[in-house]
Amino acid sequence: MKLRVRINRQTSRVELPGEEPTLQELSDLIKQTLLSHHGLSADIEFSLSLNGSELLSESGQTLSACGVVSGDLISVLLPQLPPADMAASERTTNSQQAASGTTSQNNSSSSTSAALTEPLQTCDMQDFESVPPVWEPMLCSEAEDGEAPLSLELLYHTAQIASPNDAVMVAAHLLMLETGFTPQGSELKPGEMPAGWRSTGGVYRLQYAHPLCGGSLVSVVAVGMAPLLVINAILKVTETIDTARKLQLNASTYVTHEWPGENAAAAFKDLKKLSRILKDQLAYPLIAAAREAMALPVAFGLPALPPELLLRILRLLDVRSVVRLSAVSWHFNTAASDSTLWKHLYLRDVQSKTCTTKLLTESFASIVFISVL
Repeated sequence: MKLRVRINRQTSRVELPGEEPTLQELSDLIKQTLLSHHGLSADIEFSLSLNGSELLSESGQTLSACGVVSGDLISVLLPQLPPADMAASERTTNSQQAASGTTSQNNSSSSTSAALTEPLQTCDMQDFESVPPVWEPMLCSEAEDGEAPLSLELLYHTAQIASPNDAVMVAAHLLMLETGFTPQGSELKPGEMPAGWRSTGGVYRLQYAHPLCGGSLVSVVAVGMAPLLVINAILKVTETIDTARKLQLNASTYVTHEWPGENAAAAFKDLKKLSRILKDQLAYPLIAAAREAMALPVAFGLPALPPELLLRILRLLDVRSVVRLSAVSWHFNTAASDSTLWKHLYLRDVQSKTCTTKLLTESFASIVFISVL
């Protein structure tokens, strides 16, 4: 089982042997291989947390029984240090890393690719509840290397990826959804790619509509021409007005060598860049071209915001405000029904004790009721 382990400001990758490794085996591995690299004693007491939100305490249990799957982020929760000691610990860690150089890289067969992350330090459940949880990215533009939004994880698992180009097209489809495009054709279930999106010969076909583009349609056809993936998007406004956009992507820039693995977080890299390029050069220009061809006025206000921006606003609101906004229109109701939004609200508000689990449950039930109506 491959996991990511976060200690202070760094995340390392570890691999546990065996089919059902236990929590105790993970703790022992951390003591033996990781603590010393951070200037910490192997005798220091620490706790483990799943993604910064759930404490793992049953050392005899298997990781799978604790809800841990390959690719998960495990946070090492250390005792709270005084500011002076904390600064000294950080200086020790930095000096040891500088001195070790390539030696550390050669000796870490089970833990590599350290990256800067936010620190999370505590010693017991009481302190842990007062520390904000580690937020997971909700959009591709927010994902650091080694991270992926839940929506991309779902698509990645159901799409049955067979090549790096497959992975790029799955990410491209999600980015089109983030900008408000809706796939056309057969009815889709959440977290699934449209039927017929991939055909033999490395050809991909997708079709979208957009609420800001009237009755126009966007046909996306992509072809693999090694080492590039060439994406052609044709906007059909009327029988006589067509607009074409072309984008060339190199799959190796955005897909790691672990693309056949078990999770999207390990398969993708530089999702921020991919999000910026595809939206700036393809998605948003198509929307602008459609509105210009149809002589539509400039769209403004909340209803005109793409889902990605609306989601950023909604997660800043309290639960009651989200529920009230969801009753305003179908557009807001769809945005407020996003599962990653409610996961974020649950972690934020329950941790800070500004609302209760009952309130969140009732609020989500209200949104479902409004959707049915």
